[in-house]
Formats: sequence, structure tokens, C-alpha cells
Amino acid sequence: MEITDVRVRKVAKDGKMKAVVSITFDNEFVVHDIKVIEGEKGLFIAMPSRKAADGEYRDIAHPINQETRAKLQQLILDKYENTEDPEPVEE
Repeated sequence: MEITDVRVRKVAKDGKMKAVVSITFDNEFVVHDIKVIEGEKGLFIAMPSRKAADGEYRDIAHPINQETRAKLQQLILDKYENTEDPEPVEE
């Protein structure tokens, strides 16, 4: 399976979430709402999730192994770094 497209939408407001990303596999399957988050140790990705009845958040879609997660994260963060910042929001 090959990642054929990565679309990054940077967030204009301050906060830990820096962007929302969509990735396409083999020009046939897309995963939306992957988030780029600024953590204590730098940027990382958070897969799309949903709040369960017990109040915990559970990933809706995610890589099965660490190797795939690392590859996906590197690809997304590289694209994020090469995407222009959005125009500031005027209040």
C-alpha cells in the first residue's frame, strides 16, 4: 500500500494542535482528521479518534505496528514543515 497524497491544513490559532491532515492510499482510500500536535518533545501525529461511552478516546483508524506509524509520522511531519502557514485570523 502506497501513500499517494498528503494534504495539510495548518491551524491559524494558538494551541497545541498545529494542523489537520488527510492522507490517501493508492489513490483509492483516504483517512481524514489526523492531527499534528505540539508536545513536550516536539511534533507528533494523533490518529482520528472518537470518545467512547466510558469517556476514553479510541482511535478510529491507526497503523498496526511501530514501523508503519513511524513512516506515516515522518511523511506527514515532512509535508507539514514544507506547508505555508495560514493567514492569521483577525479578531
